[in-house]
Amino acid sequence: MRHANQGRKFGREKGQRQAFLKSLANNLVRHESIVTTEARAKEIRMLVERLVTYGKKQNVAGLRVIMTYLPKTSAYKVYHDLALRYVERKGGYTRIIKIAKPRKNDASKMAKIEFV
Repeated sequence: MRHANQGRKFGREKGQRQAFLKSLANNLVRHESIVTTEARAKEIRMLVERLVTYGKKQNVAGLRVIMTYLPKTSAYKVYHDLALRYVERKGGYTRIIKIAKPRKNDASKMAKIEFV
């Protein structure tokens, strides 16, 4: 039974999956909008919103937590730009827009994830 086991596996082992999600989160922070599959978008939403919440605290501990998940330039962008943009907002920093046209090779559902 999968009680209390949340998250998708994406057909990868733990280390590969963590690196994969960090890479997606880094791309989202750098470009502020990416097109990916629905499952991937839903999975990185949790990670990125948590990082923005850490950045909103504006303390060194929050910055260090962000830097464990993102490279230095992206971590500074979350801490100095994105977090300050959402100071008044209590959550829901990203938006997922489902794309009607599926991916051509495997017909998986696509979505665009972006910051609000």
